[in-house]
Amino acid sequence: MKLIAVSIKKLGPFKWLRKIRGFKLVYTPLIAIILFTAVMGIILGTLQLQERSQQESALFRELSFAKQRIQLRFANNTETLISIARESAKNDESEKLKKETFVQVESFLNSNHEIIQVIWLNENKVRQWSLPHSSGKNELLNQLGSAPTITQELNKAVDLSKATNRPAYSQFIFLNHPIDGVNSRERNNVFWQAIPASLAGESAGTLAVLYSAQGLLDVIPAELKSLYRFTLLADNEKVIAISSDKNTPKRALSNQTNLDMGVLSPNLTLRIDTYPPPTNLTFRMLIGVVLGLSAFVIWSLWSVLKQMQVRQKVEADLRSETNFRNAMENSTPVGIRAHDMEKNITYVNRAFCEMTGWRHEELIGLKPPFPFWPQDRLTQITDNWNRALQSNLGLQGKRGIEGIILRKDGAQIQTRTFVAPLIDEKGIQTGWVTSLIDISEPKKIREELAASQDRFVTVLEGLEAAVSVVSIDTGELLFANRFYRERFGDNSKGHFDLAGGEVVHNTMSQIAEDSNDANPGIPPSSLYQESESEEILISEPTRKWYEVRRRFVPWVDGHMAQLLIATDITIRKDADELSRQQEEKMQFTSRLTTMGEMASSLAHELNQPLSAISNYCMGVSKRLKGQIDPDLNNEIQPALEKASAQALRAGTIIQRIRGFVKRSEPQRKSCNIGEIINDAVGLVEIEAHRHRLSIASSIEDNLPDVDLDPVLILQVLVNLLKNGLDSMREAYPLSSRWSAPPVKISANLDTSAFPAMIRIEVTDSGSGIAEAVVERMFEPFFSTKSDGMGMGLNICRSIIESHQGRLWAKNIMDPEHTKLSGCTFTIHLPLESLDISGSA
Repeated sequence: MKLIAVSIKKLGPFKWLRKIRGFKLVYTPLIAIILFTAVMGIILGTLQLQERSQQESALFRELSFAKQRIQLRFANNTETLISIARESAKNDESEKLKKETFVQVESFLNSNHEIIQVIWLNENKVRQWSLPHSSGKNELLNQLGSAPTITQELNKAVDLSKATNRPAYSQFIFLNHPIDGVNSRERNNVFWQAIPASLAGESAGTLAVLYSAQGLLDVIPAELKSLYRFTLLADNEKVIAISSDKNTPKRALSNQTNLDMGVLSPNLTLRIDTYPPPTNLTFRMLIGVVLGLSAFVIWSLWSVLKQMQVRQKVEADLRSETNFRNAMENSTPVGIRAHDMEKNITYVNRAFCEMTGWRHEELIGLKPPFPFWPQDRLTQITDNWNRALQSNLGLQGKRGIEGIILRKDGAQIQTRTFVAPLIDEKGIQTGWVTSLIDISEPKKIREELAASQDRFVTVLEGLEAAVSVVSIDTGELLFANRFYRERFGDNSKGHFDLAGGEVVHNTMSQIAEDSNDANPGIPPSSLYQESESEEILISEPTRKWYEVRRRFVPWVDGHMAQLLIATDITIRKDADELSRQQEEKMQFTSRLTTMGEMASSLAHELNQPLSAISNYCMGVSKRLKGQIDPDLNNEIQPALEKASAQALRAGTIIQRIRGFVKRSEPQRKSCNIGEIINDAVGLVEIEAHRHRLSIASSIEDNLPDVDLDPVLILQVLVNLLKNGLDSMREAYPLSSRWSAPPVKISANLDTSAFPAMIRIEVTDSGSGIAEAVVERMFEPFFSTKSDGMGMGLNICRSIIESHQGRLWAKNIMDPEHTKLSGCTFTIHLPLESLDISGSA
């Protein structure tokens, strides 16, 4: 199709039809050859697929028939053997009845060649009798080299049948000696079937039958085995029996099915394969005839193709002259059209079609008024056209007729038209020829210059800066963009306010006079230099800061003017003010650092009194032992011990805080996180009860110990619990706190992270934390409490991060997702501490 499109474009009007006809003449025989070959191939392939489908259907039917024969044989054999086992259990003591049983078994063996041997075992698995009595099979268990394996598999089958009280099968056994004189691995596979017998609900013995896997294939009719090869497969596609050693072709059809012979039967698969089919002479003759006819048809079509190629060469030579003339006409950018004496359009070149946007077929045959004449100038163009055609010589002047052509898409182009009579070889006028030249390009250039001016003004209007130009001579505002007009109006007052007021205006007037005296109309070069930027504050109508740049420029009339650009820098000034405030906060931080150093010194001084208090308590406790009433001692002694412990704890806390201020490593040791949580709950419960609130703890069992500083972690948990109690106090008034839920603290092992971490959560049911507060709550010096310093949560996060852990908060929404109903603080602590140098 692409070739056709290119050819049509090259040939021009009236020639593409002949090109398509030539294409059909040349390539039709070739297409016919391809289609004929494809149809013949499809027919032969369909026949072959149909034949293969019929073979597969027949193969499935024969496989199903063989499967039914084998399953039926096994079902009949099992029923007969169950009957024999029942009779053998009853007739174990009677010789006469034994003989009758032997006769029945021998008859059964003669009609079932797949069975090698039948053995009767008593309840102790001791063989009582076996059939047949011939030396080759009767002593099979003793004579063959695989006797131990056969005996072992027999015992397994007997045990399985007794345990399930139903017939059971053994695994397949390979015999080292041939059966019936045939030495083949596929023909020497056997297996046991054990059938239990019982009397009065008790085991009376087992009837064991040794099957030959090859014998199972003898159940299949011989006529089927002559047409197909049957194979018995065990697990892992192991071949245990095969009907024939004859190989099958590589493309032979094959199918297989599972032989289900019982609940405890071995897993057997029956496969069927086809033998090579006899030669189908009729089918091959049919293929030969079809191929011969195809070759003849192809040769005939090829001869026709050669003849058409010769004809096309002759036609190409004839078209060369016409193509040359068309190329000359189409190469010119001038639009040409021809009219007959009735003013109908008889020819248009490609340039005219491109100029008007109309196709060749749409223009041929049209009469005036033409669709490419504008409707609003139709009368004027018609009059000019009639005057031109009425002249014998036409309009052949150098200037022609200037007019407008309406394109098909509605666009108008400016043209200059020249008209001349069309004379044939006999000197008779047969029509007119008109040529059109597009003269809209100069007008487009002027329009583009105007558009460029508009774009420049648009850019200035879109600037977020005030741009103004003021005359030096008169002080008149010559230009102002949108930003200037919105801020300062349509006068030059705003310009002079930004430039420095009336002083600047007087200076500008003096510069103008000096410039005119020196060289009128041409400003000195120094005036073109841009002044340094200045920051000007304009208080009216709003307080705004502007960065002002100004310079002198020549205006369009040649006189001097001042250009001023003022950018609003109020936001930057506000940012500078904010930076100054931040610097003041940094000074406040410095004072807090000094306060921390003083706190460290104070901790050192308090450590000794606390140690003395602890020692006094311990001394009093020892003095009181055995000196006062035992009941009174039991009341005072725990209080003294707790006071001593709390004094020691206070001293330890002071030491830890002092070490934390100095940014030293936490004093880690292996701790039980549950004990730390219980200590924290015990310390905060007193305050919770005082406010009529409660604390509930949930600690997962068997949590591993963690290397951490117990005192610092205890302080973090106490701080979080107190924050939770404060949130509950704000959410619940004192009168309704009896119904308030407890502040919950839980600890478990978070296995969703890798490696696993200890997770501690403190959850309250208060009013939650505002979104603005959540983003800044861990910042230093940020607090929502009127008396808070904003350092508690920051210190808590620093302590957790010094343990290589994480601390974060998340609000809890009510079930209806309408309001906050609490907050959860989560702590992640690693199970093993990381040795990071320089960590705080």
